[in-house]
Amino acid sequence: MRAGDPVAALRGVSLRVTKQRIAVLEVLRNRPHAALEHIRDEVREKLGSVSAQAVYDVLAALVGAGLVRRLELPGSRARFELRTDDHDHVACRECGAVADVERVDLPRAEENGYRIDAPR
Repeated sequence: MRAGDPVAALRGVSLRVTKQRIAVLEVLRNRPHAALEHIRDEVREKLGSVSAQAVYDVLAALVGAGLVRRLELPGSRARFELRTDDHDHVACRECGAVADVERVDLPRAEENGYRIDAPR
């Protein structure tokens, strides 16, 4: 997101600036790799009543515009992040934690207790 400014980011990709879109971008800035349920709950805390479908629609628009990346990790529900450059992820099968890694860091991830099944 451009310098952390959701309004500038939305305008930069010609998306209408709405409080729902700003809230979703702010949640993802503070909670990378969040699942829809977590995003929905935090947006509700900020804005009040917001449906899961409305949050999903906002995420679809942000993904389509290239501001957000949707992650499809094996054995896990979809997650979303602001980092859209080419990078990989490791996910803990026990707690579900997800971390960004560069492909060159994969051996280091294994040294820190991650077993790499299928790099993505």
